[in-house]
Amino acid sequence: MEGLDHVEYLPEPHDRSIVSAVDPAVVGHQDGWRSEVMGWAPMVAQPVVRTRRRALTATNMLGFAVFVSISMLLWQNDLLVVDIPLPDSEWAFEATGVRGLNEDGLSGEGIRLCMVDTGIDNQHEAFAGKDIRFHDLIGDSSAPREYGAVAHGTLMAGILISGSHQAGIAQNVTFAMVAALQDDGSGQNSGLESDVGDAIRWCQFQFEADIISLSLGGTPNMDGQREGDSVSATRQATDSGIFVVAAAGNDGGSGDDGDVAAPGNVPRAISVGATTRQGQVWVNSSVGSDTGDETPRQHPHMKPEIVAPGHRIISTGEDNLWYTSSGTSDSTVFVAGALALLLEAHPQLRPDGQSDGSCVDLVKTALMNSAQSIGQGEDHHPYAGYGQVDARAWIDEIKPGAAC
Repeated sequence: MEGLDHVEYLPEPHDRSIVSAVDPAVVGHQDGWRSEVMGWAPMVAQPVVRTRRRALTATNMLGFAVFVSISMLLWQNDLLVVDIPLPDSEWAFEATGVRGLNEDGLSGEGIRLCMVDTGIDNQHEAFAGKDIRFHDLIGDSSAPREYGAVAHGTLMAGILISGSHQAGIAQNVTFAMVAALQDDGSGQNSGLESDVGDAIRWCQFQFEADIISLSLGGTPNMDGQREGDSVSATRQATDSGIFVVAAAGNDGGSGDDGDVAAPGNVPRAISVGATTRQGQVWVNSSVGSDTGDETPRQHPHMKPEIVAPGHRIISTGEDNLWYTSSGTSDSTVFVAGALALLLEAHPQLRPDGQSDGSCVDLVKTALMNSAQSIGQGEDHHPYAGYGQVDARAWIDEIKPGAAC
């Protein structure tokens, strides 16, 4: 109020919303006196801080107008653009050792990699200029299409072949995507096992893949009465020298079904579990069993064989955006990408149409021997496998010119 600018307002001790005006110029207004008078003693009364409004003057208005005018001019000339940096998962690429190999010139050149998933949105700018071969088992599209919940296939493809922002592990591979899974309406991706089996066979016989990447899995047939179609197709591919990398599954913990997902349970397939940024096994990564088809599993085919980063991985999503995902699906692509770099470095290990599974066995033995321990404390751990993938050590474990 006018005329009271010089006073202080002191609150009542029992209710700070009630204040008294005190003239600080009065003799004896010191802290002790007013504490006693106001009833605060022995505590010291503290005045309420007031905020004075500044009068809006012509000078203030002129300064504001100049600021707005300059800002508009900068904006119209694209000079007032603040780029917020996109997040990335470079830590995961570094942890697996693939970035060092990329810097050495390895990019998957000459390697044929086929991915079975929900399809791909090739309109994402990260795929600009990419030659993507597409096969549709969900619909009848001849052009690449994404059928999945949260663009699962697009996410997986970005980890491998992205050409912008976050470079893929092996972006120069010859790449094919088979759409065999789709959104089931509940936000989950699912598909017929027969379609997955057909997709694996298409990768082998039509695309002539060196590597088949399967960021998928189902419950294995524990009673061993009948082998599923995806398992049969995977067994046929690996026995022909084709490398199949498959997700271990995301049912870790108290609800785990007791083994890795099918078809990663096939002996010569490489089953992949997931780790976090801290290098620990992700809580939902599936456990492996010491037996398969009621027979003891043998090295180097204990399940899962390997773990790789799979928690909060950033990759390509729908609408030209970058998404975060977690799961052994992501881990699978890291291992499949590292394998593409290995086959580029050791091209004599690629299948040639006359191959058997001996090269697969050699590469898997090297994987077992080169894996980076994450403190599992034994040769093989039911969650951590032989350890975390180390791409450079994996390549170096194979002698130059090694044949099988």
